[in-house]
Amino acid sequence: MPRRALTLATAATLALAACAGSEAGVTTGTTAAPIPSTVPPGTDGSDPPPTQPERPLPIEWRDCDRGLECATYGVPLDWSDPTRGTVELFVKRRPAGEPDRRIGTLFANPGGPGVPGTALVDQAELQFSEDVLDRFDLLSWDPRGVGRTGEVDCVEDLDPYFGIDSTPDDDEERQALIDSGKDWGERCQQRNGDLLPYVSTQDAARDMDAIRKALGEPETSYFGFSYGSKLGATYATLFPDHVRAMVLDGASNPNAPYEEDVAVTASSLERSLDAVLAQCSADDDCAFHNGGDAEGAFDRLMADIDREPIEVEPDRPTVGHGVAYYAIVSSLYDEAFWPVLTDALADAQDGDGRALLQMYDDYLQRDADGTWTNAFESLLAINCLDDPGPQGDPSVQDELAESLRSVAPRLGDWISYSFVCTFWPVAPVPRLEVTGAGAGPIVVVGTTGDPITPLELSRQLAEEELEDGHLVTVEAERHTGYGVNRCSVDVVDAYLIDLVVPDDGVVCR
Repeated sequence: MPRRALTLATAATLALAACAGSEAGVTTGTTAAPIPSTVPPGTDGSDPPPTQPERPLPIEWRDCDRGLECATYGVPLDWSDPTRGTVELFVKRRPAGEPDRRIGTLFANPGGPGVPGTALVDQAELQFSEDVLDRFDLLSWDPRGVGRTGEVDCVEDLDPYFGIDSTPDDDEERQALIDSGKDWGERCQQRNGDLLPYVSTQDAARDMDAIRKALGEPETSYFGFSYGSKLGATYATLFPDHVRAMVLDGASNPNAPYEEDVAVTASSLERSLDAVLAQCSADDDCAFHNGGDAEGAFDRLMADIDREPIEVEPDRPTVGHGVAYYAIVSSLYDEAFWPVLTDALADAQDGDGRALLQMYDDYLQRDADGTWTNAFESLLAINCLDDPGPQGDPSVQDELAESLRSVAPRLGDWISYSFVCTFWPVAPVPRLEVTGAGAGPIVVVGTTGDPITPLELSRQLAEEELEDGHLVTVEAERHTGYGVNRCSVDVVDAYLIDLVVPDDGVVCR
């Protein structure tokens, strides 16, 4: 959901912080690249923008820890005008475990946006089966604006922007959110003027193809989790002739109208929160049981902390709706996190907001030493460029809130009242209609209880948008489905390794 900008990372990679460094980044010959006044070629049906030559310079790999290989690789900052400078992508790969049986390179993205792709390579064994890692070189990169490729860095402290009351009760609170959104955009522009227009998913897809060319591989195999599914679908649409196999896990529908996408996701988040509270009400051992009325206790608690937020630390935000709702949503990604939430709610009911504040910190990627990783800033910059929703008119949030209250009475206002993209200083890129036409079979994985990329949107992508999409449904209360059970692994691995396309209607229970 671009306006509220949920972190769409896989559950296993949520805790992975961006590895900041100066090894790679943007190199330009100007101090402030102007916002393009024309639509970049290739996004409006015209000829594609210039790309690297068919025989580009090879990637120069060097050894990293634990047998991994690292490199930096330069690509044009502006694919429509390569003279503007370059972006040095930080790339990492894990060589195939069985080189004699190697199929090729498996490109992968863990989600976000804002999560460094190279973190997925670092933790490959936690994400992929041994069979996949034996047969493929696993490769990922920190996309432009992310991690060691050079993060978007807007402010030193996120608290004044995201720890404030996010569900306005009056004009003063609403205006505070508007002012925060305007200030955020201005600061991001001041500190990242060269980079902001060029961090879109379409740019990342072109970067991926540049890496493919540098490897000398005619086709790619690809695995994208969460936001990575959008990147994969974009790549399959722009470069269909270079797709060997593609898995999109935890996929949304990039073609869905903004209002529909937000409404479906809000409804799904609300359903997950309702499930947490219902489970707690039915369990005498749940810390937030409240005599079997966790639902009523939750509503009373949220009303209480809205009126009188809980102070935890003098120099940190109080635990009101700004902190609490980020903490709540962070726990909905996986059923395994639900007890963490109910314990934190019980603490808050007793006047202790430390657990909720820690969950907020983890979600927005604040380290134990008090520094921020910039991953959330990168996420916002990419989302606001890709799909900002209506811009410039803050009254739209009022209309959205009124609409979402019917499908998400607890979360609707929090989802609606974000003005980060409303006043974003860079014009969004023209939307690319995702089709995957000519790319061959693409496997889409959706889970029945996914609160972040609801199954409804995954089904739309597979059955209505992609030319040759095939949906694999996994029964689970979590975001993304690969690895949940043996079935999900076997079906996906058979496709990736042997190109066995799953039958329509496969359900992994």
